[in-house]
Amino acid sequence: MESTNMLANSIQVVDAARAQGCKIMHTPITFAPDGSDNPNKGQGILKGCYDNSFFTRGTWNADFVEGMQPKEGDITIQGKRGLDAFPGTNLEEQLVDNKIKTIVLGGLLTNCCVESTMRTAFEKGFNVVTLKDCTAATSEEGQTGATEGTWGMFSTPMSKDEFLAAIVK
Repeated sequence: MESTNMLANSIQVVDAARAQGCKIMHTPITFAPDGSDNPNKGQGILKGCYDNSFFTRGTWNADFVEGMQPKEGDITIQGKRGLDAFPGTNLEEQLVDNKIKTIVLGGLLTNCCVESTMRTAFEKGFNVVTLKDCTAATSEEGQTGATEGTWGMFSTPMSKDEFLAAIVK
């Protein structure tokens, strides 16, 4: 997060996009206190979420970080329990209902939730832009591997500045 300046960049992008009339959608991952809705609490990163009680609904670690809270007109997608924001949620319905053809992604983790959602959006026929400096991974190698490697196969990777130059009228 530090090397990409992810949080400050993300706040700037969301505020500018909102000012330009873009629809902002938030897709938080949350789990029941007992982890019963975690689809893979026995393996990988979702096991880590379960073992450490991360993203538990009703606790501080499921809250939006300061500066990224939903604002009037934003849409908060409910039901995200896995890495990809599409399964089990109404994300696709909201995108279609709002006539959205291009999705711009940022968030955590670069090579996990962001990439999972990016790949599904691409497979569903959406135009996908991923913001390299509005994401963060658990390591520099993971960040670079995704943003300079796999992302280009499924999206148009951009920096915050490139994206802002494209949308600011």
